[in-house]
This record gives sequence, C-alpha cells and structure tokens, in this order.
Amino acid sequence: DRKLDFGTGFYLTTSYEQAERWAKLTTARRKKGEETITVFYFDETKLAKLNVLIFESANTDWLKYASNNRNNDNAADDYDIVIGPVANDRTAPVLAAYFAGIYDEEETIKRLLPQKLKDQYAFKTVNALCCLDLCEVIVK
Repeated sequence: DRKLDFGTGFYLTTSYEQAERWAKLTTARRKKGEETITVFYFDETKLAKLNVLIFESANTDWLKYASNNRNNDNAADDYDIVIGPVANDRTAPVLAAYFAGIYDEEETIKRLLPQKLKDQYAFKTVNALCCLDLCEVIVK
C-alpha cells in the first residue's frame, strides 16, 4: 500500500512535465505497460459543492498533512479534493529527512521554499471524479 502526500485518491497535475514523470515512474514500478498521459477537463465550477482542501504553497500545514498521510493518520478525512504542491526529485531528500526526524518543520519549509514545486490534485471521492471529463490519451 503506497502512502501518498494527500492519501488515497486519483492524482492529477496541471504540469505536463510532471504528468510525463509520473507516467515513467508508474510504468517502471509496474514493469509493464506503456507510458501514458491522460488529459482531463476539470470543471472547477463544481468545486463550491465539494469539500476541498487547498494548500497554496509548501507551508507548515501542507507538511503536516502530507506527513500524516504518509503515516496513514489522515485515513478518515472527508475531503473530496486536496490540491497543493508535490515534491520533485530535488525536494524528496528534504522530505525524507523531515520524515526521519532529521529536520524540524521550520528547517524543512526553509529548504523547500526556493524550489519551484509542481502541483497535484487528489480526487478522493466519486463526487470529485464527477468534475472530470476525459479529453485525450497520449501514449508515449
């Protein structure tokens, strides 16, 4: 069971570069299939009817939430969608040091702030998934 930043959900990003990276990682991890990027239209007008948590930046609240999810402590949260930054290859060691107790929250945030973090959207419920329409499937 993989422990992800925002818990169990269907993860998307607005960054094509990030989507490409995820496609490569997923295909490598599964050791089968083809790298595939799926493009969706996200109807943001439906957000008002959903329970949405948004992290504008890699701040202390984001760090605590991601940490709790990786420790499986947020399993019962009732968010439909969680939106916020995603770590990249350069930030992963910083987060690993935080999760291992080497860095405290203040030091971790200080080290993350200069990074240009991409975004991630975790669609966690059926209601959230109803905001998406399939547009295109790109096989690399």
